[in-house]
Amino acid sequence: MTRRPRQPNERLSALIDETGISHKGLAARVVKVGKAKGYGDLRYNHSSVARWLRGEIPREPTPALIAETFSTALGRPVTVADVGMARQQKTSVDAALQLPQRPSDSARLLEALSHDDLERRRALLGADFDIAAFNSAALRWILAPRTALPAATGSRAIGAADIEDIREATRAFRVLDNRMGGGRIRPTVVDYLHGNIVPLLNGSRCTEEIRRALFSAAAELAHLAGWQAYDLEWHGLAQRYLVQALSMARFAGDHALGGEILAAMSHQALWVSRPDQAMDMAQAAQAASRRVGQPILETESLVMQANAHAILGDAGACSNALKQASVTFEKTGTDPPLWLRYFDQAYLAARIAHCFRALGQGRSTEKYALQSLDMDDRFIRGKAFNVAILASGYALQGETEEACAKGREAVDRVVMLHSARAVTYIRNLLLDLAQQRDTEECREFTQYARLQLPALRQRALHR
Repeated sequence: MTRRPRQPNERLSALIDETGISHKGLAARVVKVGKAKGYGDLRYNHSSVARWLRGEIPREPTPALIAETFSTALGRPVTVADVGMARQQKTSVDAALQLPQRPSDSARLLEALSHDDLERRRALLGADFDIAAFNSAALRWILAPRTALPAATGSRAIGAADIEDIREATRAFRVLDNRMGGGRIRPTVVDYLHGNIVPLLNGSRCTEEIRRALFSAAAELAHLAGWQAYDLEWHGLAQRYLVQALSMARFAGDHALGGEILAAMSHQALWVSRPDQAMDMAQAAQAASRRVGQPILETESLVMQANAHAILGDAGACSNALKQASVTFEKTGTDPPLWLRYFDQAYLAARIAHCFRALGQGRSTEKYALQSLDMDDRFIRGKAFNVAILASGYALQGETEEACAKGREAVDRVVMLHSARAVTYIRNLLLDLAQQRDTEECREFTQYARLQLPALRQRALHR
């Protein structure tokens, strides 16, 4: 179904005049571009163009195909807005904090969110963390019945190979994210999500099985986009992607991925000092892990719960949760989902080290941080985090020389990343060194860190 703005499309008319393309020629070029991208069922002619000029906006992905046609003809970038076919009604920034009731609504929200993200809308990038959004989304996700997702009847036929292509791209993006930090690769991820994946959610033709797989793949990619926004400490934006990722996982019927997204929500809530909410998300993730029989996912959610107890100063509850995590980790199989294979013995040790740092127990922090360094070399950002946590372990024990030496190593690693969280790890180390700040080693390290990382003077501390 099309949407009709009130005014004729003067922008499209101007582009046609500028290029000199006839109405019939424009229709033919759009069909040709669409066919090259896999949309073989498009049928447009000169009458279609006449309707566009009167203000009709065709279904996705045609507006983007029209923009690409003019980009090629003019030798310069032409956007959907330039051809007068941008969405006429903007989705509220807050709408993406809600879990929608229908798959079509979920697709539209993700389209609006990724579009506004690409446009760098100030209200979105500057949005604060919403303390109610995660709990509301998790409750609806847990209680909602399995949603019907019938076969899709759109214009582009897709199959299992197309889903695997999306998953392969997501894996590649994830590798780069781990190597460089969220800021370097995030624009590419969002552009791929908006331009390649969103049009398929409502515009593809496939079986129910493939459609569920498509929503699962879209959920995984939206989860990554949210994680990268979180890595930049754009917390309101990160929340919106994570909520919509959870929505996609729900419609896909992918409870394991839903549990991983809930665990990510817990992770973010810990970072913004919301331990109660982090605990709620961790417990929701545990429920998901038990539903699908994924002990490693249960382990992840248990250490998040332990971390929340640690931040609240409850060492006993933290210890109990860590003991449970140890038991479930021993039950882990050898073939977890690809998106969960980062969670190994070294990652578990890192999360335990975070717990002991929150409790102010330096020796235990050091012990587990040292274990965490036996990690996959691909996780460059994680290595920077873990070296910084080790330095904090030394600092909490008053071992200033060791803390500053490891702190320098951590700074040298952080310099190579585009990650606000990595900078915050260094700032938190400086906080842990506060009692030794008058020593020569600490003064020299502080000066070095601030020289190498100017952002240290601009961002807030996170405990």
